[in-house]
Amino acid sequence: MEEKDLRDLYIDELRDIYNAENQLVKALPKMAKASTSADLRAGFEGHLEQTKGHVQRLEEIFNALGEKPTGKKCKGMEGLVSEGAEMIEDEELDGAVLDAGLISAAQRVEHYEMAAYGCVRTFAEVLGEEEAVSLLEKTLNEERETDEKLTTLAESINVEAAKSDHAPEAVAPEARNGRKKAARA
Repeated sequence: MEEKDLRDLYIDELRDIYNAENQLVKALPKMAKASTSADLRAGFEGHLEQTKGHVQRLEEIFNALGEKPTGKKCKGMEGLVSEGAEMIEDEELDGAVLDAGLISAAQRVEHYEMAAYGCVRTFAEVLGEEEAVSLLEKTLNEERETDEKLTTLAESINVEAAKSDHAPEAVAPEARNGRKKAARA
């Protein structure tokens, strides 16, 4: 078995991020739909478009390396996306409390992405992949900006959530943004 070098690790990590970003392209519309805050919904919709751009940048890097982007499943992102889905499916979360949970899930995703992009950017730098460094740095900065926007939204949404007299049974089904009510025994 041949030992991997830094370039191999770099490509492997890029594949991991590529899969992670594609998982987010599927998850963000669901998070947007579940949001009760118009600002949060708009934030998720905007980040979806940005995430599609991240996928394109990664494809550009793979093309320059002469490598294929597929072949790896990002289990870390899979877990984070699953936790976000649990928030959406939780029948006891509604309104600002649900939005606070969605922000929490989204910020975990952003921090995961910032760590991943920071690492591959450093690998690219050491490997002399200057164009990749530039593309990865741009994405890393966008992830940081998204995290900051989520923090700003959380400042008002969390206060609203704390004030809410949360009684799930008092919430009208049509106020649930299309979430299906689970059958209870």
